[in-house]
Amino acid sequence: MSETPPNTLQYRSDGPEDAPVLVLGPSLGTTWHMWDRQIPELSERWRVIRFDLPGHGGAPAHPADSVSEIADRLVAVLDLLGVQRFGYAGCSIGAAVGIDLALRLPHRVATLAVIAASPRFGTADDFRRRGVIVRTNGLEPMARSAPDGWFTPEFAAAQPAIVEWAVQMVRTTDPGCYIGACEALAAFDVRQDLGRIGVPTLVLVGSDDQLTGPAEARTLVAGIPDARLALVPGASHLAPVEQPAAVTDLLIRHFSLAWQDTLAAIPAPPVLPGFAARGNPSAEFAGAPGVSAAPAEQQGVGRVGRPDPYDAGLKVRREVLGDAHVDRVLETADDFTADFQELITRYTWGEAWSRGGLDRRTRSAVALTALVAGGHLDDLAVHVRAALRNGLTPVEIREVLMQSAVYCGVPAADAAFRVAQGVIREETTPHT
Repeated sequence: MSETPPNTLQYRSDGPEDAPVLVLGPSLGTTWHMWDRQIPELSERWRVIRFDLPGHGGAPAHPADSVSEIADRLVAVLDLLGVQRFGYAGCSIGAAVGIDLALRLPHRVATLAVIAASPRFGTADDFRRRGVIVRTNGLEPMARSAPDGWFTPEFAAAQPAIVEWAVQMVRTTDPGCYIGACEALAAFDVRQDLGRIGVPTLVLVGSDDQLTGPAEARTLVAGIPDARLALVPGASHLAPVEQPAAVTDLLIRHFSLAWQDTLAAIPAPPVLPGFAARGNPSAEFAGAPGVSAAPAEQQGVGRVGRPDPYDAGLKVRREVLGDAHVDRVLETADDFTADFQELITRYTWGEAWSRGGLDRRTRSAVALTALVAGGHLDDLAVHVRAALRNGLTPVEIREVLMQSAVYCGVPAADAAFRVAQGVIREETTPHT
């Protein structure tokens, strides 16, 4: 395989080149090998194209920090291969890529299957904290904890070799690309857009998935007009690995039937007569009516001819300080403080923090220095946490405080070090 350009993804193709194309997307921390058990059967009927996320599986380390950017790189690969219309199945972040494609390029996606998916994966704070932990400690904490989230305890006990394989996949991932993927998941939120997905969609979930479980799957089914739910017993987050036969059967059934309705111009693989399960737990199908998406929010206008910076400021404020902090502050605002909170959002975050010229890492360093100089220790704690999420390492924060000691005074820096030490310890210690 030739060197992968920065605007594409590492991929492999299996099956007849003249067959309809089925694209398979991986989960965060895995490689295309998570689909190995599906390939023998799927490649008899489709040309199966699998891809690796940036920096995963030996792929070049060109980080992508949004789901749409990953999707665009995948489309660039498909364009190079001459693929116009395709079916798509993805797991976790791979599912998010499929949803993004179905929303932005509906003429390219013939039919969709999403596994271990959600319209919003956890909270932005969760994924940004995960990025802080990786930036500080490397990928070992993620590697050690991956099996607990990916597999049921019974499977992990019975298949230690597969568990070790999973751990090694995470260990060999590029940390910067893993952090970029965490940022992509932190920003992913299509809760208001599900009603615009217009392709037949299978929502597949492991019955024991503790990360994106049946509740999230049902939210997807309720929001996507033409969606069905498939519940796979005895499976957790990586259902294609844990229950390969059941997942393969579901994918073949979905793509064979859905393709007949959506790909009139492309010959569809025939539905196998007498199709039956192979002894693995059967999956349950259920339908659900769709609901229309909520109307998009309208931006206000502030000074003459200029958009009101409040909405943009609230978005930046959440990205830098975290949803939990901003929600707590806004929920406690009353008639006395609400105007002040609006002023902060509009001008601190919508104006100063939204300007060009400095990146967020640099702005965090400036903010820390100014807070040390003013002795604002409560705000310092908030901004140390923000600095970590903006990409500053504990070593860099230490150096900012050392520099502050010279120009702001040793007593001020001494107090700042005590505050920062506690925040850094809290934010960079992996959960056990």
